[in-house]
Amino acid sequence: MKEFIINLPHPMQALISAIFTYLITTLGAAVVFLFKRPKKIILDSMVSFAAGVMIAASFFSLIAPAINMAENLHLCVWLTLVIGVLFGGLFLFICDKIFDHFQNKFSKNSNKNNSLKRIWLLVFSITIHNIPEGLAIGVAFGSIGYNLDGATLAAAFALAMGIGIQNFPEGSAISLPLLREGFSRKKAFFWGQISAIVEPISALLGAILIMKIRLLLPFCLAFAGGAMIYVVVEELIPECQKGENKNIMAFIILIGFCIMMALDVALG
Repeated sequence: MKEFIINLPHPMQALISAIFTYLITTLGAAVVFLFKRPKKIILDSMVSFAAGVMIAASFFSLIAPAINMAENLHLCVWLTLVIGVLFGGLFLFICDKIFDHFQNKFSKNSNKNNSLKRIWLLVFSITIHNIPEGLAIGVAFGSIGYNLDGATLAAAFALAMGIGIQNFPEGSAISLPLLREGFSRKKAFFWGQISAIVEPISALLGAILIMKIRLLLPFCLAFAGGAMIYVVVEELIPECQKGENKNIMAFIILIGFCIMMALDVALG
């Protein structure tokens, strides 16, 4: 099996590795089946934990790698990051306003609409976050064929392994808040795992289009980071701070942040 994978074309290696990261996300989303009827404080804790995970992922998984890649590609680092982050936030802001327009036009139940908007922003932001991760895997494997600096099969597999393991809390960061919003376990699981289906697709594209994608990847990473920061500040933190346990929720945000940070730093 090992020899078979090693002898595959690099785009196929990227695809298989990204399928692995998708399956780990699926495992993370499956944690919703461990809960029966969680109390409100547990549900608020789920949102808080998701917020912490997303804050850490936005920097350690996206913005920090964007800095390194921009430096290696001799781009203007600060300008690349500023443009990417601001455009990521602006993109979700526009999506937010478009959603508001259609919900005001077609529905009268504002509470339900606000809940639905929060759900879709959450799913959308993490899905956007998974696209540059998939591209990064594809670029890592595609670089091997071009003999670029540091481009080895071991390094590419290590990157995929690291992204895959850190995807576990990201899967739960979607499915648990959806359970809180009243989704059934099956539906919460479905949306939690489907958010990562873009990783195998973007990994394959990244491996095929490596020389073109490589220049855009720092911007894509920063874009996804800005989108995640926007949804955390706009939706998740205000939501988990509505109850009586604000201080507890703040510490749970820190716990989620620390777990994701530890995974990112340890897995490099």
